[in-house]
Amino acid sequence: MPKAVGIDLGTTNSVIAVMEGGRPEVIVNAEGARTTPSVVAYKGEERLVGQIARRQAALNPAATLFEVKRFIGRNWNEVKDEASRSPFTVKEGPGGSVRIEVNGKDLAPEQVSAEVLRKMVADASSKLGQSIKDVVITVPAYFDNSQREATKQAGEIAGLNVLRVINEPTAAALAYGLERKGNETVLVFDLGGGTFDVTILELGDGVFEVKSTSGDTHLGGADFDQRIVDWLAGEFQKEHNFDLRKDKQALQRLIETAEKAKIELSSASETSISLPFITFDPETRTPLHLERTLSRAKFEELTSDLLRRVREPVQQALNDAKLDASKIDEVILVGGSTRIPAVKRIVQDIIGKTPNESVNPDEAVALGAAVQAGIIQGDSALGDIVLVDVTPLTLGVEVKGGMIAPMITRNTAVPAKKTEIYTTAENNQPGVEIVVLQGERPMAADNKSLGRFKLEGIPPMPAGRAQIEVTFDIDANGILHVTAKEKTSGKESSIRIENTTTLDKTDVEKMVREAEQNAEADKQRREKVEKRNALDSLRVQATQAIEENAGADQGLKDRVKALADEAEEAIRSDDDSKIADVQKRLEEGLRELMTAGQQAGQPGEAAPAGQARKDDEDVIDADFKPAD
Repeated sequence: MPKAVGIDLGTTNSVIAVMEGGRPEVIVNAEGARTTPSVVAYKGEERLVGQIARRQAALNPAATLFEVKRFIGRNWNEVKDEASRSPFTVKEGPGGSVRIEVNGKDLAPEQVSAEVLRKMVADASSKLGQSIKDVVITVPAYFDNSQREATKQAGEIAGLNVLRVINEPTAAALAYGLERKGNETVLVFDLGGGTFDVTILELGDGVFEVKSTSGDTHLGGADFDQRIVDWLAGEFQKEHNFDLRKDKQALQRLIETAEKAKIELSSASETSISLPFITFDPETRTPLHLERTLSRAKFEELTSDLLRRVREPVQQALNDAKLDASKIDEVILVGGSTRIPAVKRIVQDIIGKTPNESVNPDEAVALGAAVQAGIIQGDSALGDIVLVDVTPLTLGVEVKGGMIAPMITRNTAVPAKKTEIYTTAENNQPGVEIVVLQGERPMAADNKSLGRFKLEGIPPMPAGRAQIEVTFDIDANGILHVTAKEKTSGKESSIRIENTTTLDKTDVEKMVREAEQNAEADKQRREKVEKRNALDSLRVQATQAIEENAGADQGLKDRVKALADEAEEAIRSDDDSKIADVQKRLEEGLRELMTAGQQAGQPGEAAPAGQARKDDEDVIDADFKPAD
């Protein structure tokens, strides 16, 4: 049975892990790294994913997409600020959704995330020697229903079977508590690239029970980076009267430099920032440079309001769990941004104890997701593990007067199911529109609308007589399903969701087909490159053989030289048949030359008649790949 894997689909970086011998292990990618940048670049017909995409971002800012997780499952009004800061074009899509424009084509954030998932699973499949289809994907605990559904759809677009969507802090707790005995109350503090979560769990006897969760889906490491970007751009504007944020290439360089500076300030008291030739003077066209020194104290000053924002969710989680900070046994730090010294100080100040840093903040979530995948697949090495998670936000419906009537309150254990009876407000009302909401505010307009469900075909009757049974059902992924029926007549009516920011089934199926077509096209392009690389290697070998076999017949050497020149010309062409023909003839000529050189007393071993040397076979038949 093929193994299921766990994937931490991160804002900045992503990680994939699998259970091996009863323990979760990170799977390195094709580049040999344990993390994969969540970056996708489009260059003509080619798609680049991961580190290779990140490396070319400064020269291709409009078509290099990063931090897309901040847009997934969101509506346009929620992300306008983040969109305005991106070097690439983010705009409003159908039904108030979010779309990213690349090379004249609009992409859903789910499509972009699917590219990252596909690359990671393909690399893992190659490493494990088996085709992977079953995955567990993590999401921030404070993701709402639309964001969870969109993440699941990203997996489906990538051609994967998403077994479960699991909260990131809960996954980290699984990784932390897998081999620990005894009872503990643990607070997981998860500050990633784009989101912030706080989750309190009780661990003991194989049971991982979430007591409460809180967070901020608009707070992450990218916001800390942005403060450095704004500071650098502001300093430069004072000096040169030019806003670097209006230049896409300059903005991309600022973003990359800001992230590096933030990382360096986690271990150093100050860092030097140098960006030569950042732009040109618009009047004189002379190059302009940016040189600054940023101290840790200045960085903390620039981010002081962000640092204050991490306090409230921690206190909210404690209040919801009905716990005093002194009752927390361990604090687990998750997410790269928890390395910021000021963040660690705040955590220690609130909880009153030094955070536990025994788990790798970059890998803990993926490791826990792998554990969950193992549980689902019945991995006997894991024993009996029970995971009880909660829904992060209250779910309800809009009622007369523009109020929200809660159906399932936040921090309710999932799966959960709740049914309530509603009625009509007018005589002979033929149908009702049920607006499903998520949030904690009393007025419907202040919460997020997840969809509008229409129940039609209600028989004529006085106002208040109809009995409309509405059922909210949250599955183990934290994804909501809603049904409705009219009880008085016994007649059930179907419902349909409108104005949701996630993709409908038809869109997902279309994107799956496009992804498969793109994967085949990418494979063909890769094969073309490999054929050219193979012929180029053979050409270089032939050129060296001409020099090394000086005693061979001059006519034979001239013929091989002509074939090598022909190979060089074929490599520049787009004719695969020509490449194959030249390669075949050059292989034959090279064998003749090597044999002639050996017979003439040249050093080296001649190949048997009709057979290339083993060295030649390695060159010709090797599984070539582009250089890093």
